[in-house]
Amino acid sequence: MTAGGKRFNFRATVVVGDRSGKIGLGVAKGADTAIALEKATRVAKKRMIKVPLTKNFSIPHEVSGKWGSAIVKIKPAFKSGRGLAAGGAVRVVLAYAGVRNISAKILSSSKNKINNAKAAMEALKKLKV
Repeated sequence: MTAGGKRFNFRATVVVGDRSGKIGLGVAKGADTAIALEKATRVAKKRMIKVPLTKNFSIPHEVSGKWGSAIVKIKPAFKSGRGLAAGGAVRVVLAYAGVRNISAKILSSSKNKINNAKAAMEALKKLKV
C-alpha cells in the first residue's frame, strides 16, 4: 500500500513456438502489462525446447507430464487426419509446437491453465526420437 492506494502488478503467460518443433513457455510479472509480456516472452525464448515430430506431424510415442496437481497425457495419432484432439492450455502448447495429429487428455481435476500448460511442457520434454 502507498498513500495513493494499492500498487498493482501484472502477470503474463506467453507460449512461443515456430510451429515446426520448437516451443517455449514463459511466466513473468511486471508493473505494466507491456513489461510483463516482454519479460514473459524473453523467458519463453530462453526456455525453448525441441519437440521431435514424425512425418505426419505427431509425436513418436505416448508421454505424460505432471506439474503441481495437473496431470496431462499425450498420445500420438498414427494416421493423418486425427487433428489436434486436446483441450484448454494443452491445445495451445501443442499447436505452437507444430503438432497437428494428436490426442491429449488432462487427467487431473485442476482448472489452472498455467499448471496444465507446464504439465504439457514437462510431457514434451520426455519425448525421445
